[in-house]
Amino acid sequence: MLGVNLNYQRYLDRLKEELAVMDHEAVEHMADLVGDALTEGRCIYIFGNGGSATTASHLAEDLAKNCLLESQLNDESKRRLKVISLTDNVGWITAIANDLSYEQIFVQQLMSLAQPGDLAIAISGSGNSENVLLAVDWANRHGLTTFGLTGFDGGELKQIQHYGLHVALDDMAMVESIHMCAFHWVVDDLYARANGLGRHGQIGLHRAA
Repeated sequence: MLGVNLNYQRYLDRLKEELAVMDHEAVEHMADLVGDALTEGRCIYIFGNGGSATTASHLAEDLAKNCLLESQLNDESKRRLKVISLTDNVGWITAIANDLSYEQIFVQQLMSLAQPGDLAIAISGSGNSENVLLAVDWANRHGLTTFGLTGFDGGELKQIQHYGLHVALDDMAMVESIHMCAFHWVVDDLYARANGLGRHGQIGLHRAA
């Protein structure tokens, strides 16, 4: 834990250093995938454990609500992003964990909900959470696009995901903070796209080549 050895100012300096070397193209690619899901009417599923579970909930809420102007929230004609955090259905999660195993809590939900072409965003600091890996493996085999967010050495998730953002840092708290910073920019970028503000001065939706 970096905060054990660093005072607050040095901790902030280190966080700034890590943000500066983050793979910006990977973050922009994640935004492209989310933008494509909005344009094509695809669904996004987000999942992780512990702190990453709450990050999944936070991102799903922000994406669902904040791609619209406040004045558009009651406009039934506006295109909405279909996004679900698989960490939020406590009854379903506990039933699967109790009756099958904890490793099945995400993949069983995908089996019921997901369609080919949907986007699965998997968050695992270690990259080795078995329930995350099972869900990503299933998604890969059933026509979904998978994007992983990892820390440390990336673990197995970094090896099996289609795309991803890797924070090569052996500190879970800072990894989670960087993931959240990236997510908040993706939400803002989607807002810009959805409201015709473009990206980097360009008007209209941007798609990866």
